[in-house]
Amino acid sequence: MPPVVPPFLIGLVVAPLAKRLLEPLVRGVVTTSVGVVMEAKRAAHEAGESIHDLAAEVAADVVAARIASDDGRRPTEGALSDGEKGEAVDRAEGEAGTSKARTTAGAGRAQTT
Repeated sequence: MPPVVPPFLIGLVVAPLAKRLLEPLVRGVVTTSVGVVMEAKRAAHEAGESIHDLAAEVAADVVAARIASDDGRRPTEGALSDGEKGEAVDRAEGEAGTSKARTTAGAGRAQTT
């Protein structure tokens, strides 16, 4: 009858060997996973920038089309257009010593690259 070896003794012998073999494998898996995640984040960031650029171009085209369509209509004499009204209000506020706070769409965003 062969000698009986308790399983915990097998574990004591096999554990250091498994650690030596599995540690580089696990390290490689983690390194690869981190690299894939970083690449995915970069790609998502670039896609977001592309969408933002596209939206800005479309907005500029819409504004240009609106300005072009407004060129055909001249305000009646003595009436101010919307742009002239805004300039008149800004001048009046500047003369009164008050400042008008202006906000932009991306004022609170921070970009990371």
